[in-house]
Amino acid sequence: MSARIAAVDYFLPPAVLTNEDLAAQFPEWSVEKIAAKTGIDRRHISGPDEFSSDLATAAGEALFANHGIDPHSIEYLIVCTQSPDYYLPSTACLVQERLGLPTTTGATDITLGCSGYIYALGLAKGLIESGQVSNVLVITADTYTKFINPEDKSVRTIFGDGAAATLVTDAGEATAITGITYGTNGAGAKSLIVPQGGLRPGEALQPKSDARARSLEPTGYDLYMDGPDIFNFTLEVVPASVDAILRKSSLTADDIDLYVFHQANAFMLEHLRKKLGVPSEKFFVALEGFGNTVSSTIPIALTEAVRQGALRDGMKVMLLGFGVGLSWGGLVVTW
Repeated sequence: MSARIAAVDYFLPPAVLTNEDLAAQFPEWSVEKIAAKTGIDRRHISGPDEFSSDLATAAGEALFANHGIDPHSIEYLIVCTQSPDYYLPSTACLVQERLGLPTTTGATDITLGCSGYIYALGLAKGLIESGQVSNVLVITADTYTKFINPEDKSVRTIFGDGAAATLVTDAGEATAITGITYGTNGAGAKSLIVPQGGLRPGEALQPKSDARARSLEPTGYDLYMDGPDIFNFTLEVVPASVDAILRKSSLTADDIDLYVFHQANAFMLEHLRKKLGVPSEKFFVALEGFGNTVSSTIPIALTEAVRQGALRDGMKVMLLGFGVGLSWGGLVVTW
């Protein structure tokens, strides 16, 4: 048995935050400056009564409707989110019931951000290739904008909300997911943190994350990101990860037809593309209308690549996620 990606789709909440909206609130940042720094023109924002389970359910429904998938065929559900509705129960249990999946379905959450899609695919592959199940539904869903202080323009320009759903299924003998690599450096946990709302004060880990230390009035969560630290971490781990994925896949860079990385921001992605020497036509970017949707950036980009004709059957695609944790992971998919 071998696992493959059979279908992917996504859902975005209807409310939109544009660069014009942000420039009106922060006149010192023009529309052009925001677009140049981030590559983002607009981001979708979850409403006051719209949470990760809502987005996850809508993404699953889109996958089922657009790809003719029977919910009763799902044997296992993995929900990747860092913004769960509740501490308990798990978001996966809520989504299982709302999607009408059988009560014989296994369901679990994993709490990873930018690398989460890769980790979820790795777990799905393990469940299938160990003979436990044949069909796994992987859903990524995050509402990071609920964590952001409204006066913190440095992160409001970057993050958007969204969810994506992927069906991973038994492909028989053909090997379709290879070269899986993982990495973790918890020493960098302080670089991206929500200091409030958990059981332990975040200031103990990262004193700079205190909202008042950033001249902000605390609002309940107050996400903190050390942009330079994240950027330097990315430049260090991504090239090494690409080499490791190719080595484990027994492939060369020329064998890869398309690269789909975590869509952090356009400046970082372009820097990585040039550093790796990847031609622009083989490096897919889908940021402009979405923003950084954390765990959903890669599956959203995959969906867009298919719709735009950039990703076709038989192509080899390298997927690579990196960020909060600090955590990273990558693999090669034969589409």
